[in-house]
Amino acid sequence: MTTPADHTHGLRILAEARHPAPGPDGPPPPLPGFSASGFNPLVADTAERCLRAHHGEPPAPGRTALLLASASGDLETARAIERSAEPGQRTGPLLFFQSNPNAVLGHIAARWGLNGPVVAICPAEAEPGRVPAEAFELAALLLQDGDADRVLAVAAEQTPDGDLAAAVLLAGPATESGRAETERTEPGRAETERTEPERAETERTEPAARPWP
Repeated sequence: MTTPADHTHGLRILAEARHPAPGPDGPPPPLPGFSASGFNPLVADTAERCLRAHHGEPPAPGRTALLLASASGDLETARAIERSAEPGQRTGPLLFFQSNPNAVLGHIAARWGLNGPVVAICPAEAEPGRVPAEAFELAALLLQDGDADRVLAVAAEQTPDGDLAAAVLLAGPATESGRAETERTEPGRAETERTEPERAETERTEPAARPWP
């Protein structure tokens, strides 16, 4: 688990991932458009692993919000900008671009077709390698307000012992309506697998389509 169970606020964890993963695991692959720091590749790769664990290939169905939690932030980019400000140096435009945490979230959203809110926070308490309770709390609010059907929460920290990240794909507490929504938006039982009584019930209860005037 990437977070203690009592911090989940009753949310369902649909998938989770971490970097480095248990066992042998190499560095995240380079991320086009980002340089000088491993922070953004770390976030993107951990999010990719989590989304693939649940959806397989992009795009992801429904509305998924993106939430990045990091107490350290992108330290390597901050240091690169500081060095580039020294006399005789020039600051590359990519450094300004990637210094905004929403930049890598935009990359993830574009790749997976995620159209929910995008949020970045600096949690008051962060344990490297775990999604903080503050991220679960905010994810619960996004789901309760109807802003998203799911929330992908990624926590990333740069530490002296190495870069660590964890991600969870979250949904609201299981209910009858929630299960029905899951059947409509996620890979599951196809329309052809519905029984004759189910199809007949749908025909009786759903209104007929009206012609466009």
